[in-house]
Amino acid sequence: MKRWRLFLNLLTAALLFLFATDIYSQTNGQGNYVLDADQDIKYPVNYNIPSIESIKNVLDREKNYFVASTPYKIINKDTFKEITDFSSPNKDAEIDVRTGEFNTWTYTMGVVYAGMDLVFEVTGDKSYLDYAIKNYDFIFDNLPYFRMVDAKFGTNKRQLDRIISMSALDHCGSIGAALIKIYNRHSDQRYRDMIDTVAEYISHKQFRLEDGTLARQRPEPKSLWTDDFYMSIPFLAQMGKLTGDNSYYDDAVKQVIQMSERLFVWEKGLFDHGWNAHNPDDPKFFWSRANGWAMMAMVELLSVLPENYEGRDEVIKILRANTRGLAEVQDGTGFWHNMLDKESTYLETSGTAMFSYAITRGINNGWIDYTYAPVAIAGWNAIASNILPNGQVDGICVGTTFANDNVYYFNRPTSVHAMHGYGPVLLAGGEMIKFINNKQFDCKLNKAIFVKPSEE
Repeated sequence: MKRWRLFLNLLTAALLFLFATDIYSQTNGQGNYVLDADQDIKYPVNYNIPSIESIKNVLDREKNYFVASTPYKIINKDTFKEITDFSSPNKDAEIDVRTGEFNTWTYTMGVVYAGMDLVFEVTGDKSYLDYAIKNYDFIFDNLPYFRMVDAKFGTNKRQLDRIISMSALDHCGSIGAALIKIYNRHSDQRYRDMIDTVAEYISHKQFRLEDGTLARQRPEPKSLWTDDFYMSIPFLAQMGKLTGDNSYYDDAVKQVIQMSERLFVWEKGLFDHGWNAHNPDDPKFFWSRANGWAMMAMVELLSVLPENYEGRDEVIKILRANTRGLAEVQDGTGFWHNMLDKESTYLETSGTAMFSYAITRGINNGWIDYTYAPVAIAGWNAIASNILPNGQVDGICVGTTFANDNVYYFNRPTSVHAMHGYGPVLLAGGEMIKFINNKQFDCKLNKAIFVKPSEE
């Protein structure tokens, strides 16, 4: 009996010791209880649901940077002296882009103008729309003069030669799609004439494969770039809405499906950067921004494509698979790596912004399940941490060609002057404001970020 009592006493003492140890582990060592261990976690970026005010502050910072940095001058490219006499052509005339290509015809500024349009839509802040209109007007005000310069001296890689000698999707698709959006708010016949010029180029002049897939003739004679999702599909989609001509919708849907047949890797849920007809089994490189171009193009198409349109379900299927693939490779900082499946590559801003925008837009419209909202929110919080005090965007990969080795992709530098990330930041912020305002969902931080359908 004594032995049994001794055993019970020892067991009780052991249990009391374990209980006391557990209690101590839940305190700060001074008897003060830590009610939630998660509160001591130091996240690399803000892990919370952003406020509309904080989002708008980020967007305003970037917009103010554009406004302050955009000159509206024609200069002599050798002397930098401003040209004010446009009665006769000057072979050295050029748009002043010394501070950046803000007021000229580029695909990157097309995304910026689309972003400005969206922020105006969701906030009513007309300064965003005014910036886009002012820049387009500057282009069209000066286009006749540069046509005169080119007629006399020939093309010489001037800024507006992309309009005058349109010869690639990069020259027209992205900025043409944004032009339609701005035209819908600001009717100008010059805008409409250029819209028709872009439509003629994409529909009838751009190189295509035998099955009608839009293609490039570099680096190989028959190549596909995932970038060209965005350089073509949003414009075709907007033309379908503008004109009521379903052939534009048909072409846009066809491009998504046929490009994806060659570029989308279902096992990973990711897009390869490029494809060559002569070697369809070439190595796969899952570059972040290429996936961003594709994802943004799909949500732009779905935004205007009529319900029950043929091929719509297939587009949504690809979008959802891409969303899952991207969610699974998101970094613990909220960013995505420049090479999505290579954690040794740097964290990159433009792709992160594109994914945050597209996923949020998909959730707002019901194409993507709301359980992916924390992925997009984490992406936005990461982006916000890379907006500098002066409004510049840090961590943007510079222009990147379709290559066939990791050495090239791994060593692409970043620059605040790479315009590829600025438009996506505006789009991501604008769409996130829509999400925060969306009465369909309740967002709460309860250790983790949770989103569920609203009970209202």
